[in-house]
Amino acid sequence: MFYYFLKFIALGPFLKVVFRPHVEGAENVPAEGPVILASNHLSYADWLFMPLVIPRRVTYVAKSEYFTGKGVGGWLKKTFFSGTGQVPIDRASGSAAAGALKTQLGLLSDGEVCGIFPEGTRSHDGRLYRGKTGVARLTLESGVPVIPVAVVGTDTIAPPGKKFGRLVRPHVRFGQPLDFSRYAGMENDRFILRSITDEIMYEIMRLSGQEYVDMYASRAKEESKKAVATDKGDEQRKLAS
Repeated sequence: MFYYFLKFIALGPFLKVVFRPHVEGAENVPAEGPVILASNHLSYADWLFMPLVIPRRVTYVAKSEYFTGKGVGGWLKKTFFSGTGQVPIDRASGSAAAGALKTQLGLLSDGEVCGIFPEGTRSHDGRLYRGKTGVARLTLESGVPVIPVAVVGTDTIAPPGKKFGRLVRPHVRFGQPLDFSRYAGMENDRFILRSITDEIMYEIMRLSGQEYVDMYASRAKEESKKAVATDKGDEQRKLAS
């Protein structure tokens, strides 16, 4: 209930009036029943704008630490994350990945809309990176279709490494549902998982218009940091010589 208060009474109208998000393909999201929304990830604002343009609640999994703080600050943080459609990862599953899968399967079994960012982390340069296969395992184990989603413009509103950028109108595009029931029972086949993930990422690329890079975003970030550090070192040596 608090989620709907936050979305429609407090935060939602403000974001809609200020940013006027444009939506395409919202009719592809079913009015009821479980579905997986797999989106690109350009900014921390993605999880705000994508759910804003459809009437259904979109639930994401988040680190359990966000829900276990003490005192007033801990309560406020827990209330905020719960109210904006996030639930803690079930750490009892042994690992973050297994816990996230278990939590998401529970959400889908309850008929909810589950949001997921297959890249695993935000793109640092606006390009689309290789998807992790968790989304493939989720669709196979749940039997629920995947709707590819592209959020465009949020990296201008809230660029990586900054809290605020420029005021632009974000676009949210929902693709046609992808049904992978033909692979039922093959969730332990890594080649099938990779094939499904790549198909999902291709559709996200088509919707977003991003350049695709066949590398995990986390690795690309590390290589970018190393390159920057090397450039700085070279520049300092030139100045010292």
